[in-house]
Amino acid sequence: MTLLTVGVLLWCLLHVIPAGMSGPRQSLIDTLGEAAYKTGFSVLMLSAVGMMIWGWRGATPSMIYAAPVALRPVAVGLTVLGFVLMAAANHPTRIGRFVRHPQLTGVLLWGLAHLLANGDSRSIVLFGGLSAWCLLMIVLINRRDGPWEKPEPPSWLAEMIGVAIGLLVAALMMWAHPWLAGVPVIY
Repeated sequence: MTLLTVGVLLWCLLHVIPAGMSGPRQSLIDTLGEAAYKTGFSVLMLSAVGMMIWGWRGATPSMIYAAPVALRPVAVGLTVLGFVLMAAANHPTRIGRFVRHPQLTGVLLWGLAHLLANGDSRSIVLFGGLSAWCLLMIVLINRRDGPWEKPEPPSWLAEMIGVAIGLLVAALMMWAHPWLAGVPVIY
């Protein structure tokens, strides 16, 4: 569980620095140079992901709470919505006019959905930690960037493509979930 926890904390810290501490970030860039900073950041990010993966696989989970079976369809729906929001962050959609941070909000929904479906210790560390990180990042970015300027709405074709990408990724993840996580999404 330690490796998983360190991976989640490293992920969070690495993202908080650029979002909430521009001074220390710039000092690192000035000291190391931009290329070295980006290389180091990337290596640390990959390390955090690796720690989360191997930490998850190596942790022996203990049950903290029993996840209600009746909430599984809600969890699936939140996850699908989360993937649509994540796609909206990288493709123009009208969602961006209603949700200031679609990618972070999508990851937050994904994490909360997993907390609805899983009550074990490693799920709480991973999904609870990443959900808390999303909330912190939204606050830090809002503070850093000031008032929100809503983007112009895209064409309806672009809108449909963005939503379709999110639905496709959600479907692929649900299909691959038994191999990625060892558990089927739909029982």
